[in-house]
Amino acid sequence: MTDQPSFSGFTKETVRFYAALRKNNDRAWFEANRATYESHVVAPAKLFVRAMGEKLKTIAPHIVAIPAVNKSIFRIYRDTRFSLDPAPYKTNLGIYFWDGRRSRMESSGFYFGLEPPEFYLGGGMYMIPDNLLGKFRKDVVDKKRGAEIGKIVAAIRAHEGFCVEGGHYKRVPAGFDPGHPNAELLKHNGLYASFTSKVPGEFYSARLVDYCFERFELTVPLHRWLMKLFG
Repeated sequence: MTDQPSFSGFTKETVRFYAALRKNNDRAWFEANRATYESHVVAPAKLFVRAMGEKLKTIAPHIVAIPAVNKSIFRIYRDTRFSLDPAPYKTNLGIYFWDGRRSRMESSGFYFGLEPPEFYLGGGMYMIPDNLLGKFRKDVVDKKRGAEIGKIVAAIRAHEGFCVEGGHYKRVPAGFDPGHPNAELLKHNGLYASFTSKVPGEFYSARLVDYCFERFELTVPLHRWLMKLFG
């Protein structure tokens, strides 16, 4: 049996595919370009998941990296059942590496995204389940844990290109002090660091794994804080 090929980067066609899909978001165009999707999106994405997953295990030993669509690689098909937008396809490539015992979207992890002309990396938890928000808020205002997350958020924001997101509510929840140092975090229903840039040159080579790892590593303190809470 031959060895699995190694990841050598995505291609210019990967970017062109998504740029064109934004302008031609219909089934006829997609079917005519399905071969490009399979060979320039799905195939390199699977190799990337394997390579990135191995690298991430050095900082998150139990990371889940499954090189398959609807596992680490998000489906391209949109759920239009409850949407006013009838476009059938997502115009971005999304890949997620998650940690912990919970399901994929209820776990903290590391996210990779492409939506030309932008490239996106993230670390943390996109949405905290409603039944866990109380636990999250309690830790946010806890003397020790609250001080810890405050320092983590400040450190991440100090890095160029990074921000901390997840704000959702307009007001601090009832029962909490609006003057608390972490009051803004109390308005969150998610907590994640994000890095956004134009598509980097590394996107087209094996160097992309190290490029992503260096940025994911900056979000590890946030990831570990969440893992202590929800893991």
